[in-house]
Amino acid sequence: MIIGIPKEIKDHEFRVSVTPEGARALVHAGHDVWIESTAGVGSGYLDEEYGKAGARIAQSKAQVFEKADLIAKVKEPLLSECSLMRPGQILYTYLHLAALPELTRALLAAKVTAVGYETIEARDGTLPMLRPMSEIAGRMSIQIGARYLEKMQGGRGLLLGGVPGVEPAHTVILGAGVVGSAATRIAVGMGARVTVINLDIERLRFLDDQYFGRVVTRASTKLAIEEAVPTADLLIGAVLVAGARAPKLVSRELISRMKAGSVIVDVAVDQGGCIETTKPTTHSEPVYTVDGVVHYCVANMPGIVPRTSTDALTNTTLPYLLRLATEGMESTVRTDPGFAKGINLHDGKVTCRAVAEAHGLRFAPLM
Repeated sequence: MIIGIPKEIKDHEFRVSVTPEGARALVHAGHDVWIESTAGVGSGYLDEEYGKAGARIAQSKAQVFEKADLIAKVKEPLLSECSLMRPGQILYTYLHLAALPELTRALLAAKVTAVGYETIEARDGTLPMLRPMSEIAGRMSIQIGARYLEKMQGGRGLLLGGVPGVEPAHTVILGAGVVGSAATRIAVGMGARVTVINLDIERLRFLDDQYFGRVVTRASTKLAIEEAVPTADLLIGAVLVAGARAPKLVSRELISRMKAGSVIVDVAVDQGGCIETTKPTTHSEPVYTVDGVVHYCVANMPGIVPRTSTDALTNTTLPYLLRLATEGMESTVRTDPGFAKGINLHDGKVTCRAVAEAHGLRFAPLM
């Protein structure tokens, strides 16, 4: 199979979908790899390294899309890239289509097979390719939130962990999955006062045991959210419903009751955000203010730590990519139901129920 690796063009997106070692493994398995020139530079990988691994260097994005049977990306394509795709081509990347109606329509029109990293399931029902970026985004959410709490950044002028004689900032985390747990780890480590709200009591029990009562845990109810959010100096949105739009747990009215200079980091922005006032931002313009509350809602947070993110991503995506390229789509889908759940679109049809429901489109089961 011919595999194409284009350079990412989303704002300040420095990751690349395959490392040179990953390219070497693909070439060793008998596949042709075409990578757009300088695609890996942002992650610290030079064209020469890919060349030594056996990949071919394409001088344009158009050449990559023209040559490839399968396009491996990091983030969802921009609309300008959709015009380069052709029917039957496989797109293998993070998609988050439930929050992107225009892109969904463009990919349907292109009749590509769109495989979303975020909906591929392992045998135990977990989401293996979502996990590494969720871990990174969760950890980053606290350090970013701590920065925007600084007065010069528009925040309340609080040190997250406080100092002796001065209480620490209150961090409220909505969700205790991979993102929420990673955020909790860093917030506790920085000395913050932490409250975690989650539906799954077993996850709360795990956090309570892990941190020996240093974290306040609350079952997710409307009352719990209404009581906790106005007291938060830093609010982290860490809610995930696989493949679907995130539920809006925090209303605009509740935001208006937060203290001026408080900070929100909505990691769920990829799926539309779990806070009513969330709207996607970019690394170039990462924040905006609503009712005096600073909102950070960048949809590709791990892109600013690209070396860590690229290496972590390749660790999880490469085995599936090797299998897909070697065995072909039909065989992979037939033998791995969890991989089949990753196929969001196929031949002009929506094959992911959550995406179909998000946009009012007809759901066409793949199998």
